[in-house]
Amino acid sequence: MKKNRLILSAICLCLLALSLFAFILPSGGLLCSAEGDLSSTSAKAMCVMEMSSGRVLDEKNGDTLLPMASTTKIMTALTAIENCVDLDEVFEISPKSVGISGTSIYLREGEHLSVRQLLYGLMLVSGNDSAVAIAERVGGTTNKFVDLMNKTARKIGAYNTHFDNPHGLDSKTHYTSAKDLALITSYALKNPIFKEIVTTKNTKITSLEGKTRYLRNKNKLLFSLEGCIGVKTGFTDDAGRCLVSACENDNMGVVCVVLNCGPMFEESKTLLERALEKYTLYDLTENYNLPATIGVENGRVGSVRIATKGSYFYPLTQAEKEKVRYVYNIDKSIEAPADKDTEIGEVQIFIDNNLHFSEKVFTIENVRRSSIWQNVKQFVDRW
Repeated sequence: MKKNRLILSAICLCLLALSLFAFILPSGGLLCSAEGDLSSTSAKAMCVMEMSSGRVLDEKNGDTLLPMASTTKIMTALTAIENCVDLDEVFEISPKSVGISGTSIYLREGEHLSVRQLLYGLMLVSGNDSAVAIAERVGGTTNKFVDLMNKTARKIGAYNTHFDNPHGLDSKTHYTSAKDLALITSYALKNPIFKEIVTTKNTKITSLEGKTRYLRNKNKLLFSLEGCIGVKTGFTDDAGRCLVSACENDNMGVVCVVLNCGPMFEESKTLLERALEKYTLYDLTENYNLPATIGVENGRVGSVRIATKGSYFYPLTQAEKEKVRYVYNIDKSIEAPADKDTEIGEVQIFIDNNLHFSEKVFTIENVRRSSIWQNVKQFVDRW
């Protein structure tokens, strides 16, 4: 009897321990996602975002302000591309661009390179000297260029971001959030020049003086993850290991940001793969159930064709797709005469009872008023 009691007590203790473990684990900060259990991360902050819609698919401390190290250079490259008159014009490297601390492509005072060449040195091997040389060339001074970086951030909507420099070395007022950095990257990847640079695995740049530098991209995911399209690594003592990565398939593109994350490549790969597996990008306007025509009062024809003009792409899980609902507020008829593109109603798209998109419905042809002879005939027919 005593032995049975001991066995029963041991079983109860085991069950209690398992219950406590199950209760504690979710609050430990490792399991965090917008949809729940998308994946886990050890990062201090993380955000996974679908690029075209800006929808956050998963996040952990997404709005927390943190240092970003060399992921800063995403904005440096974008600002340079958007503000440089001629990316291929060769210019002289100034002494201010030489000997910058941290990662370097070892620029020499007086040698001649183009901004485009320096952008490869910036984004593939994270040259801090490239960042300063680009800033001086495009902005006139580093400070003026940093002002352009901050203006670009505000234009994109990254309001939790502030830049003090173009390279990402630690500074108390140089910060971003995982969500802002995902937003900035989603915007940047729409630029074909930026995308071409950050997807490059290996290249070489040669100065006017004939010095050739061979560059190999530090982003390991470009070599190990199918569909990877960049973007940038980073590390400082304050920021820890940081990675902004992106991946696309035939259906959609996803950006992943991890800040202060030890296994940044491994966890980012898992986050990207699971997001692409779980979500599909749909054009929700393809499922409209609009009538092809509506009636015409006092017209030469009895009906007129109608249509919408827009499209709305949004990433959804299969369960979310089943919650999509359409509401049609459309006139049953129109009075002639009426021109093409006359507004006759509206379509609304709801997901789980939340309004996501609405657009107008228009006529797609002109409607002429009936002739006097048609009116007489109609009167006779009715009589």
